[in-house]
Amino acid sequence: MSVVIPVYNPGKYLDPCIASLVGQTMPAGEFEVLFVDDGSTDDTPERLDALAERHPHFRVIHIPNSGWPGKPRNIGVEAARGEYVQFLDQDDHLGTDALRRLYALGHRNGSDIVIGKVASNFRGVPHGVFRKNRERCTLRNAPLFDSLTPHKMFRTAFLREHGIAYPEGKRRLEDQLYMMKAYIPAQVVSILGTYTCYHYSKRDDGKNAGSAKLVPEGYYGNLREVLDVVVAGTEPGALRDRVLRRFYRVEMLGRLSEPAVLTYDDAFLREMTDAVRPLALDFMGGSVHDGLGPVLRLRSELLRADDAAGLVRLARFASSVRGGVRLEDLAWQQDGRIAVRISARLVHGEDREPLTLVRRDGRVYLDPAVTDRFLPAGELVDVTDDLRGFTAELSLRDRETAVEWPCPASFTAEVADRPDGTCEVVLHGTGHLATEGGRKGRGSLPRGFWDAWVTVRGLGVVRRTRLGADRAEHVADRCVPALLSGGPRSVIPYFTDPHGNLTLDVARRGKRTAAYLRGRTVLRMPGTPVQLRLDLFTTGATAPGTGAGDGAPELVLTKPSDDGDLAEATVVHSAPGGLRPALDRAHLTLPRRLPGAPEGTWQLSVRLDGGNGPLLPLCTADVDGSGRLRPDGGLPVPDPVLLRQLITERRRAAARRAVRSVVGPVVRRLPAKARKKARRLAARVFG
Repeated sequence: MSVVIPVYNPGKYLDPCIASLVGQTMPAGEFEVLFVDDGSTDDTPERLDALAERHPHFRVIHIPNSGWPGKPRNIGVEAARGEYVQFLDQDDHLGTDALRRLYALGHRNGSDIVIGKVASNFRGVPHGVFRKNRERCTLRNAPLFDSLTPHKMFRTAFLREHGIAYPEGKRRLEDQLYMMKAYIPAQVVSILGTYTCYHYSKRDDGKNAGSAKLVPEGYYGNLREVLDVVVAGTEPGALRDRVLRRFYRVEMLGRLSEPAVLTYDDAFLREMTDAVRPLALDFMGGSVHDGLGPVLRLRSELLRADDAAGLVRLARFASSVRGGVRLEDLAWQQDGRIAVRISARLVHGEDREPLTLVRRDGRVYLDPAVTDRFLPAGELVDVTDDLRGFTAELSLRDRETAVEWPCPASFTAEVADRPDGTCEVVLHGTGHLATEGGRKGRGSLPRGFWDAWVTVRGLGVVRRTRLGADRAEHVADRCVPALLSGGPRSVIPYFTDPHGNLTLDVARRGKRTAAYLRGRTVLRMPGTPVQLRLDLFTTGATAPGTGAGDGAPELVLTKPSDDGDLAEATVVHSAPGGLRPALDRAHLTLPRRLPGAPEGTWQLSVRLDGGNGPLLPLCTADVDGSGRLRPDGGLPVPDPVLLRQLITERRRAAARRAVRSVVGPVVRRLPAKARKKARRLAARVFG
């Protein structure tokens, strides 16, 4: 395994790259790192040479400055000794387990190319490519053309056999040219979608690769080379159309769309249309054009008609189109996931009016009241056959690392009539936000702030928006903190201030459980010892404890405060308590006595977030001279239905424990098949 990194005057931005390579889980003897120094003029050559002396599997190749990464990459491939080559840029870094996982996937499938999930805090990421793991696929049955950056793993012999090399010297779109030359002959491509392998990192000096100003004539001259490769390597038909359509959408129409086209002056807009239009006429025939969504078809027609002013009018309108998303319901599930119900639509304008349609003679059209802003009066846009393209996707995104994970969700589209005689497409969906591992190889979400996003697609428009700002009134009451899995681990769903968007704080990244339980009902359970039922969600797999500090909740007695401010409360005594799951909530067990506690009436609170965590007030409590604790008898008690459920669950738990203690040793001595049958039977009987 060889990792090839072109390097030129990287400065401090090389540090994360080096650290990620030194920290790989793949043994040092199983991979090499090739730094190809492209004539750096700073201290990089000496620094890399010293690094190679400390790490025998690191090598440095020094070459005269070529001015672009193509030649260094080619030299790295020529010098590579590994079965596979992984490209890495100097200002990016790899996940700790990336090389081991990528190589294992590629080696077992004999893959020509292995694509690892990427994350970026400044550039777009083709999340659809990484929606699931794919052991074996090709350009013909997977959307590989959506991922045209070279930061992938290639079988070294495959590159050499097919003469796949980078164009050298300064130019644009060399990545797209290289990847299309690789994708077309590739017999096996594998995709690792359940681990973030590659991290693009934004430089604070603005000098990331690809940030140079676009020169239309040169840029689209280079794109013509890419399109020539596509045409030469594919037969006329659906595959060629799909690939060409991708370049039409992104590199061509995408640069004549909002927001970019709205920033062009008249001279540059003319340069752009003069450069793009010949490619549209030469490559993007009727079948490519017809497969676009309605808004993109309009752009295509305006471009072909050389109507630059029309492109600007359309972009001005499209820039006002947003995804309108409403959180209709939210509820914790017994498996530890959060179920959400969502409605979504496309809206436009400052008032976020629905993007309306009209029905005429059995067909559906964009509302002329909308299209008259950018089309000649009376011209209709038929979208009947495009309605099935309306859909949405749900995801969680780490606010700090930009790692994003798709969430299972399904949406159905409804053409809903409106009182004014128009109609609109409304998406109704359900999905789940999952923080714990076990979803087809994806691990638990790491500690952090995870924002919920919804992507709305329709009419050739794609809009991403945060979930939660628009929500049903009852949702806030359902948004309770949770303790999940072993540990246990805190997950706090909350709505951001001031925008009100839904975010999950995983493992107490910045929020505290107690703060989100204040004001919520505390129930006193009947019986002894006294147990208080907190509005803190748990599952059957939640381990006892709080998951903070030593894991035990701390009971605290303070002097009663008239203003309820516990931040300055005087603590008179503290003692450990017990916290355990019970029918979807956490039960706090109070001791009968608090040895050493002063006699009197006190405010009883609990710390759930470690020794420095905030206090959660529970009730007032009396302590007598012997230390006996008597909580306030005025606390509410469970309703009869809940109480019966708790009693039933307690009996089931006792039965399970009894069966395990008596039958368990016998079952463990049974053959494997008999053990499975016995366990399935026990699961049906005892739940």
